Amino acid sequence: MTQPPMLKRLWVIMVTGFVDMMGFLIVLPLLPFYAQRFGATPADVGYLVGAFSFMQLVSAPFWGRLSDRWGRRPIILTSLVTSAVAFVFFALAQSLWMLFLSRLIQGAAGGTVGVIQAYVSDAAGPGQRAKALGWVTAATSAGVMLGPAVASFAVQFGESAPGFVAAILCLLNFAFAWRWLSEPKGAETGDASPPTAIWRTMAEVLRRPTGSVSALIWLYAVSMMAFMALNGVLALYLERVFGVTEANIGWFFVYVGGLSLVMRAFVLGPVIDRLGELRTLRLGWIALAFGLAILPLPRSIFTLAVAVLFVPVGTAFLFPATTALVSERASKRQVGQTLGVQQTFGGVARWLGPSWAGLLFQHAGIATPFWVASALVAVAGTIAWGVIKPISAEAAAPEAAPAPDPVAPA
Repeated sequence: MTQPPMLKRLWVIMVTGFVDMMGFLIVLPLLPFYAQRFGATPADVGYLVGAFSFMQLVSAPFWGRLSDRWGRRPIILTSLVTSAVAFVFFALAQSLWMLFLSRLIQGAAGGTVGVIQAYVSDAAGPGQRAKALGWVTAATSAGVMLGPAVASFAVQFGESAPGFVAAILCLLNFAFAWRWLSEPKGAETGDASPPTAIWRTMAEVLRRPTGSVSALIWLYAVSMMAFMALNGVLALYLERVFGVTEANIGWFFVYVGGLSLVMRAFVLGPVIDRLGELRTLRLGWIALAFGLAILPLPRSIFTLAVAVLFVPVGTAFLFPATTALVSERASKRQVGQTLGVQQTFGGVARWLGPSWAGLLFQHAGIATPFWVASALVAVAGTIAWGVIKPISAEAAAPEAAPAPDPVAPA
């Protein structure tokens, strides 16, 4: 496979991911404020945010299997239309249950994250996946940065406007992808591979959590749960401590999204070239754990901006490096399936994180969710540190199903 076709395919999926994430982030920052108008408690807001991840968890294996059978492209197109429907429900919501319905539909569409990662894995060569994932996540980070700003602008035209804007963006994105998104040639559609092996892989992760790939998946899931716990209560925390409203919450997401974009587009690649995926991963979990721990301490916007800095730095290093290591250490015939399993565990984490964070916020203090999240990341990273071997040692023996336990890290 020559380089230009791969870059062309990634460029299209990057634009698709950027617009899709922008629509997602138009709605997300407004969700807590809208829910509170319908009488939701902080715990209800946590459940509402987590509803997305619950449906993502349920739908991800089915999307993955369908993409293996029918191809990545039609599944990605279907998810864009489904997201548009969810945003229309958000725009028309007049009660809390309609917000829940919107989140559930949106979560069903969000189950295609593993399909997008499989698309990137198909299009990129074995030595290019980390960089390719960095490009794609940089594009989605740009969506994270711009989406809330669009939301803050659109809300001036009425409470329904952000939802309709997000829906229109999804439909335009669908038209763009329909025209330009091609099926990656690396995708083996119509293959006669065993269709139920995904459940065996999931059982293997549970049965042998210290396996090479299993440890990476658990680190990804626990860190994602901590990150989503932060997202579940951040708007409420900023409202209580700094008086932030739906009119200016978007600027916080612009700041964090901008940092994430810079990190993934310009910093991640050179850091991986210098340190390798494993050391980059370790640097990421340390930064994320530290950032979560100090986030409740600032009492001014300036010091808050400094404290928040560690979170996008940590996630920019941790998540792409983890996914790259999973794709490289998994059996070559099961890369898509293994990434789907990772997303399933990540879906559970995304569902649980906002839920317990909302409960802790309401009953144990507004700073407690951040400190618990930091402790979880610290423990998971410490365990993974002693389990995962350097990639150079793992490359010779990719983990298929039951793989030998790794020994000591570098």
